[in-house]
Amino acid sequence: MSKIILMVLGLILPAIVFSKDNKLQKFYVGTYTKEGAEGIYYCSLNTNTGEIRLERTFKAVDNPSFLVLSPDKKYLYSVSEIATMPGGKVGGVSAYRVDEKGDLHFLNKQSSKGDNPCHVDISPDGKYVVISNYSSGTVSLYPINDDGSLGEANTVIQNEGSGPDKSRQGEPHAHSAKFSPFSNTVFNADLGTDQLNIFQLEDGQLKQSGQKFAKLASGAGPRHFEFHPNGEVIYVINELNSTVSILRKKNGEWKVGQEISTLPAGFKGESYCADIHISNDGKYLYGSNRGHNSIAVFEVNGNDQSLKMLETVSVEGNWPRNFGISPDGNWLLVANQRSGNITAFKINRENGSLQFSGQEIQLPSPVCIEFD
Repeated sequence: MSKIILMVLGLILPAIVFSKDNKLQKFYVGTYTKEGAEGIYYCSLNTNTGEIRLERTFKAVDNPSFLVLSPDKKYLYSVSEIATMPGGKVGGVSAYRVDEKGDLHFLNKQSSKGDNPCHVDISPDGKYVVISNYSSGTVSLYPINDDGSLGEANTVIQNEGSGPDKSRQGEPHAHSAKFSPFSNTVFNADLGTDQLNIFQLEDGQLKQSGQKFAKLASGAGPRHFEFHPNGEVIYVINELNSTVSILRKKNGEWKVGQEISTLPAGFKGESYCADIHISNDGKYLYGSNRGHNSIAVFEVNGNDQSLKMLETVSVEGNWPRNFGISPDGNWLLVANQRSGNITAFKINRENGSLQFSGQEIQLPSPVCIEFD
């Protein structure tokens, strides 16, 4: 593949004027170019008012849907979410250098070693990237070179199994993989098999030893997950049955305890969960509902980390995919894929509630938010 040259299109929406007293929080937006987006967008959030503006657009690889920044913020990694076609394009993962202005400079791209890569994460030490290939049900691990570029995949794991929903779970579907911030463990949520797979990062490769997976409810369809800051609990959001499952480690193994709905009582419509995040202090958990088009807000019990539903809040858009909590913990931004907008909500730090700021930005097919 010829070298990709990224073009910075410049400031596109200068209409919003921020005074010198306003604090700006920058963030990147992953998109689907197949749905009209141009690539990766670079935006600013006014942390005083919630106003959002588009700073620059980087024309990148096809469908840079999911993004992750390195711990030192010097590099950004993006999947290219496409299926492998004979003689045609293949899915991949790309590396970019981030300069002092936030501009992206393409470094290289590696094959995803699977179809439809949909998620990417980076190890806490910034030495490895892991991606999940949805259609093929595979997980691929890549070493990161000294210059931030990616080496070839050194581990490709094929998940196995199926679930009861034959239309969605006839085969494995790896939907996310994340490095634990507390150990050398890598977890992988597989929607097709109702499992949270467990790998160990040893000698630069993914291996399985001891407990190989934690089994979730039949037909749950695990999608994304989040670690509690205490390191003892994992919250898994399930796409197919619209629940959050709580996993705790007991006698050396991860076991599912509480399972709680993300939807209000009495809701009968069609809805599918997408993303999940926890507040920095571990007191509140948030999950997105596509269809009900809301963010579910949960209170986390300080003793056993169980969940209590507090409210569901309209996302002021359609089909909320990924969302992000600002580093200061005061704002939650939602990427609404089908309505093509990002909406800004102020977080009440005292009770976890969300208040729509009235601020939003129109961007085509936003699906991932990664704060700088």
